[in-house]
Formats: sequence, C-alpha cells, structure tokens
Amino acid sequence: MTVYKVTNPATGEIMSEYPEATASHIEDALSSAATAFPLWRRTPAADRGVVLHRVAALYRERSEELAAIITREMGKPTREALGEVGLVADIYEYYASEGESFMADEHLTVRGGGEAVVRTEPIGALLGIMPWNYPYYQVARFAAPNLMLGNTIILKHAPNCPESALAMELLFKDAGLPEGAYVNVFATNDQVAEIVADPRVQGVSLTGSERAGSAVGEVAGRNLKKFVLELGGSDPFIVLDGENLDATVKAAVIGRLGNAGQACTASKRFIVLEEHYNEFVDKFTARMAAVTPGNPADASTRLGPLSSEAAAQGVMDQITDAVDKGAEVRTGGIRVNGSGAYVAPTVLTGVEPGMRAYSEEIFGPVAVVYKVRDAEHAIELANSSAYGLGGSVFGADVEHAKTVADRLETGMVWINSATGTQADLPFGGVKRSGVGRELARFGMNEFVNKKLIRVP
Repeated sequence: MTVYKVTNPATGEIMSEYPEATASHIEDALSSAATAFPLWRRTPAADRGVVLHRVAALYRERSEELAAIITREMGKPTREALGEVGLVADIYEYYASEGESFMADEHLTVRGGGEAVVRTEPIGALLGIMPWNYPYYQVARFAAPNLMLGNTIILKHAPNCPESALAMELLFKDAGLPEGAYVNVFATNDQVAEIVADPRVQGVSLTGSERAGSAVGEVAGRNLKKFVLELGGSDPFIVLDGENLDATVKAAVIGRLGNAGQACTASKRFIVLEEHYNEFVDKFTARMAAVTPGNPADASTRLGPLSSEAAAQGVMDQITDAVDKGAEVRTGGIRVNGSGAYVAPTVLTGVEPGMRAYSEEIFGPVAVVYKVRDAEHAIELANSSAYGLGGSVFGADVEHAKTVADRLETGMVWINSATGTQADLPFGGVKRSGVGRELARFGMNEFVNKKLIRVP
C-alpha cells in the first residue's frame, strides 16, 4: 500500500508516513459531511462568521508551529511559510467580516410588478482537492468562502502534505466548527472519483495540474457536478521600457523565485523590448546568480529546495532539453547543495518553439527571457501560450501598460508589479489555466444556488 508521507526535500529524509483511507473512512467522511450540512446551513451567517474569526485567530496563534510543518513537508523557507499562514488568517477574517453581505438578497425590478428576489444559498457537501505548493493558502481560498456560505467540506490534500492536512482539521475542530463540517481524507485517486460521483457531494474544486484537472472535470461532468479548476500558468512579465529598470529587475527576481518558483502565478516568461533586452538580461542574470539556496528552516534563507527530488529532476530535464536544442544558460542550470532537491536559480535565453521550455510550465526557479520588436510583438508572444492565468506589464506610461494589459488573454494582470494575491481580489484564469474564480465576492458565487423567489 502506498502512503501519504513527509519526505524533507532539503535532506531526502522520510520523516513520517500515514496510511491511505479505507472504504470505511471514505464512507464516514461522506456521511458526516452530508449529515452536518443541514445543521451548518441553518446556523445564522453571523454565527458562522464568529467561527471563521476563531479560525483566523488560531492560525495566528499557531503560526510558528504551522509554518514549521510546511517547511518540513515541502521545503518552504520559514519566512515565506510564516507569510503564508498570515495570508490565510487574512482570508478567513475577510470572509468572516464580509461574507454575510455577499449573501444578501438581490431584489430585481421586473415587468408586470410584484416582487422578485434572488437568494444565495449553499448547495451541500463539497470536495476540495488541494496541492502541495501552498498547503494552507490553497485550502483557505476554497474553504473560507464555502464554510461562510454554509457548505460543508471534504478535503483531500496532496500526498506529501499529511501533517498540514491534519493540523488544519484539528484547527477547525478547535475553532468550534460542527463535526462533519470539515473532514480530511487521505484518499487515493480512485477514491476521489468515487467521492465526486457520490450523490451526497454537490461539487468539487481542484487546484493542480492540467492532467488532474482534466480527470476531475471529466468525472464531475459525467455526474453533473459543478466544478472549479485552478490549474497551471506560464505568466508573462512584459517590460515595455527602460525606466526604473533596476526596480523592474528586482520585481522580476521576486516574481520568479518566490516559493522557489513553484507557483502557478509565478512570473515565468520575461518578454523585453529589444532596445532594453541586453541591459535587462545582464542585470537580471546578475541578481538571479546572487541568490544562494539554503536550508529552509534557517530564518535567513530566501530560496529553499523544490518540493521533491522528482520535482527537481523534472525541472532539470526541461533545462537539458532546451540546452540540447540550442538555448543558452546565462546562469544556473545545475543542481546544488548536495542531496537535497535544490536547483540553482537559472536564466535561459534563445528558447524557441519545439523546446519544452517554450510551451511547458516550468515549476521551479528557471526564467526564460525573450526579445521582442515592440509592444505588439510582446502581446503576440504572451498570448501564444496555452495558459492564461496571470501576467505583469511594466512601463513608465501606466495608461499604455493598461492598454497592453487589456489585450492579454489572462484572468489577472498586474501593472508594474509581479502577480500577487490578497483576500479581496478575485483569482483565476482562462484557457488551460482553469475554470471559475476564487477569493473576493467572486469566491462566494461558485458553489451556490441562486434561487429566484417570485411574487407576481
């Protein structure tokens, strides 16, 4: 039997193992989530908000403990791990405070007089399938708005994040969430398909790979279940001019190396107008080369390992493919730090169609820099990707930058900033980057019944 296990990516040491769920565990999870739903949905929204405020408070109280868990599980440096926990607390506080207003009745003006009201109601038990790169944040984006709505949650986390999964389940219990309102399961892929198909489950949200999204979307569609998919990204970072180039380069390094480059919204394709290309590449390469990976448990470390040996080798395979086909490594392109899953910060130029680095998402500290003739060429290259999650446009002329942003085929664009996230901004993409939106008020409008009540 395979197991959920914690393998420290900084050392390769297996630290703990957990068995997968049995058929009995899955049935218990389904039954408890379905049983809890009528009680939780009838709980006044204000009272649900009180529970979410307690959830946020516990995240803050337990921040160091929670951060240490994900540093062990997936190698996130302590500083970033603490930042993730703080962001998660912000998300629960946001929905605890604002969620009730997002559920307010909408009164319609209709022909023929009378009354027409659209009421926002929860729909039932939901399955969340979450990834390893942001073990707490990804769950919060899904769980916070849906718990505030009155839905209940069955949570299947990534196999390398069992301890953070259990820590969250305990935290919700300690915050006073009713039994069954949030249930963790160490499910297999086959069990996930069974859960999605079960009539007690009304929807599924997945954050992960295209392959996983396609598989879950197929099962959900076949069973007529609502789904939200947040998948990969290959975000463009467009540089329109040479104004404030040092600040632009600094933002480029932050955008590429945050979470060791393991973010769907990380800046991955750097598209620079030709008159500024050489200066950008020189400065960007120097800054990337100056970043030294280190022990993620050390508070001074800014770049940790990748999540696993397999992840590191996968990134190296993409680099090797590009170099073998003519791309140039400006810095990096090697494994570092001995036995851990470390890859040196890498800058590639000369990447062309036919190379894996051109069309695939690179989930690691590897930047690809392109030279373009003008803004029109930049837009064309940015939109040539199959992905459409986020993007950045840098330029001193903000209005011109906005014009470029308008033409990007993405769900999010940031001007003069690397792509970011916060509780009150919607998150999601188009094309092969997914379906649906999370966060802000949009995150409360996915798994709902917009019920019309009409009095002629």
